[in-house]
Amino acid sequence: MMVAIVITLARSRNLFGVVVLSGIYSFLMATLLVAMDAVDVAMTEASVGAGISTVLFLGALFLCRSEEAKPLHRPWAPLAASIAVGVLLMYGTLGLPEFADANAPIHTHVAPRYLEDGIKETGVPNIVTAVLASYRGFDTLGETTVVFTAGAGVVALLRRRRKGRKA
Repeated sequence: MMVAIVITLARSRNLFGVVVLSGIYSFLMATLLVAMDAVDVAMTEASVGAGISTVLFLGALFLCRSEEAKPLHRPWAPLAASIAVGVLLMYGTLGLPEFADANAPIHTHVAPRYLEDGIKETGVPNIVTAVLASYRGFDTLGETTVVFTAGAGVVALLRRRRKGRKA
């Protein structure tokens, strides 16, 4: 179903349909992430991808036309660049361990260390919180900054100025 939605998204010129299909895609991705036991990522995908993003896109769509202008030429160069990046990304995954491989480095080195030494090193009894807030603190701070900046940008783009008011 996800492939069919992506193909429909790529071919659609109705922006309302694109927003709705994007929300459905995010919901299906969240469902897939739950099936892969990544519930925390699934919750984020459902709330941000299917929830907030859909509402913000619908709000932006309210302020503009609902039909996308047709391009004047065929975009072969961007298509070729997208395919090349996709092929490079797939090539990059060839060196990764198999999904759920018990002998993967994450399961033999990283996870046992976090579980054994996490409470001693961080003082936090919840290992998930210890990993996100202590071991990966700068990464989490960066992600939070990106989300905040994106939200501030959306608010700045969608706000309306009152007539006669200079800002």
